[in-house]
Amino acid sequence: LQVDLWQPSSPFHIVEGTVADLRVPRNTTQSLLPYLQQANIPYTILISDLQQAIENQTAGRSHRNRRSLSGYNYEVYHSLEEIEDWMHYLNRTYSDLVHMFSVGKSYEGRPLYVLKLGKRSRPYKKAVWIDCGIHAREWIGPAFCQWFVKEALQTYQTDPDMRRMLTQLYFYIMPVFNVDGYHFSWTNDRFWRKTRSKNMRFHCHGVDANRNWKVKWCDEGASLHPCDDTYCGPFPESEPEVKAVAHFLRKHRKQIKAYLSFHAYAQMLLYPYSYKYATIPNFNCVESAAYNAVNALQSAYGVRYRYGPASSTLYVSSGSSMDWAYKNGIPYAFAFELRDTGHFGFLLPEMLIKPTCTETMLAVKNITLHLLKKCH
Repeated sequence: LQVDLWQPSSPFHIVEGTVADLRVPRNTTQSLLPYLQQANIPYTILISDLQQAIENQTAGRSHRNRRSLSGYNYEVYHSLEEIEDWMHYLNRTYSDLVHMFSVGKSYEGRPLYVLKLGKRSRPYKKAVWIDCGIHAREWIGPAFCQWFVKEALQTYQTDPDMRRMLTQLYFYIMPVFNVDGYHFSWTNDRFWRKTRSKNMRFHCHGVDANRNWKVKWCDEGASLHPCDDTYCGPFPESEPEVKAVAHFLRKHRKQIKAYLSFHAYAQMLLYPYSYKYATIPNFNCVESAAYNAVNALQSAYGVRYRYGPASSTLYVSSGSSMDWAYKNGIPYAFAFELRDTGHFGFLLPEMLIKPTCTETMLAVKNITLHLLKKCH
């Protein structure tokens, strides 16, 4: 049976007593359901017509009202082209706080844009790295990255916390890490996850950009098979996107104190390690930052995030960007799994962009302010 596993990301993580979310093609349901009944596996149909749900999300919006940049709508999903136009616009409009640059090129030759946000108050400042959209189909990620920038620019004058953050720190924000995959998820396959590099032997495209980092590469939780969703790639940093970001982070590792990566979905705040069950050396500082961030997030709408080491809270996975950042001397490394817990899955409706981003913003500010206090 051809099924697309949404949660967990790999069949190895399916264990008795847990829930798995999967997508099946229309013609497979007839054979799958009797099979589940026979095996006494309870199931619920969460979205009965997925095609309709996809069309609801991407159709019916004229491009014009989404393209006007001064009235840019942060409560809809934007194509890669729109996000890049928006970045250029901010770079021109807020030159005192925003500097846009590229860290390299994607497999298909697209620029890998990053926004550097912050007051040029002194030559050397600590920094926070934020990336979204490592996995193409997780559209709420890039939506949050844009929301974060909007909030920073709009509240800089009025909110003392934001002012402090932008005065004392730089933020490097990469709204779309996996540009080729994200573009492909708009044009060809809404549920595409990987990059778009070609594999000569297998005619399968793409590598899981969150299994391609040089930290316990291609160990547990990653696949050696190029057609799998968690394929680790032919070698570490084989993907130009991963290589470019890793190079940038290595170059700035003395300056960057926090690494935040945004994924969906599971409603979790994860920290290292992902690749093993073990306690990180600065566990107390990281744990208290996570605890406070999750409480701050909950204060908005009562949504409770689980938090903890990725290996025991979600599942073991090797070659992840978060573990790599931590191993390379960035003391605070976190991965967010945003809303929801499976009802909409990767098709989080646009009406939930605002509440999701609003609560996440509280968590991110909380972590950032924790960073500015010394933790021993």
